Amino acid sequence: MSGPDGAPFDSAHVRKAFGRAAASYEAHAVLQAEVELRLQERLDHLPLTPRQVLDVGCGTGRGTAQLRRRYGKAQVVAMDIALPMLQAARRHAGWLRPFARVAGDAQALPFADASFDLIYSNLCLQWSSDLAAVHDEFRRVLRPGGLLLFSTFGPETLGELRAAFSAVDDQPHVSRFLDLQTVGDGLLAAGFRDPVLERDVFTLTYADALTLMHELRAIGATNADTARSRALTGKTRLRRAIEAYEAFRVEGRLPATYEVIYAQAFAPEPGQPRRTRGGDLASFPIERLRGSRRARTP
Repeated sequence: MSGPDGAPFDSAHVRKAFGRAAASYEAHAVLQAEVELRLQERLDHLPLTPRQVLDVGCGTGRGTAQLRRRYGKAQVVAMDIALPMLQAARRHAGWLRPFARVAGDAQALPFADASFDLIYSNLCLQWSSDLAAVHDEFRRVLRPGGLLLFSTFGPETLGELRAAFSAVDDQPHVSRFLDLQTVGDGLLAAGFRDPVLERDVFTLTYADALTLMHELRAIGATNADTARSRALTGKTRLRRAIEAYEAFRVEGRLPATYEVIYAQAFAPEPGQPRRTRGGDLASFPIERLRGSRRARTP
């Protein structure tokens, strides 16, 4: 996903950050769990009987397991860019007919055309360096009439932290995110039909700014902007940013705002135009995926 000035995110940095956070993610991802719940509730009002479901950016697989329970007869595939996250998802995969786990990038999905009836993604797409490519890939692997349902962060996210660091220097210390209109325009440009977008604003509070920063690192949500400084933030700058954050303190707590965008849209019927991009991409039918069973040890 590109920032307002076109600077994309660093995919390698994203992969490493979330890989390091795999063990600590669930203990700290309180907001992500709440957004997951609200995103899944949207499926309650959509009469779907999908045969194949893809969870993009599955993380530790908690949401994938919910999809597996919801659509018991469907083949559910969990995909993430970080291999340690997929390894952590094993404990949610189940023993009987476990969901498959695939390492992959949303910008180049390793699946054949028209493989899925539902693509689901919770708070993942904000880390994509090319959202247009992601939308094109989603359309490619969705069957005609298939549903795309996702959540992503909007530009108000971590506004207080961004403002605190901007008082220190002009380097980007907080990742930048696209607004609701841009996300919706991207869906239309990719040929999706009947898009519906909504937004929520959440405010989490913390005793101090360092607690917030440690939590962000524990879930892998570190600054992935390619324009960021590669040098470590010095103690003096960090102290000044923490002091600047104090201007937002209310009733003894520091707020952290998160803007969440929810989007749903349907893949068009056959014959509608679709952008194509150059390059050779490996793909395979999902029927080749089989969940492996491991012998239990007493």
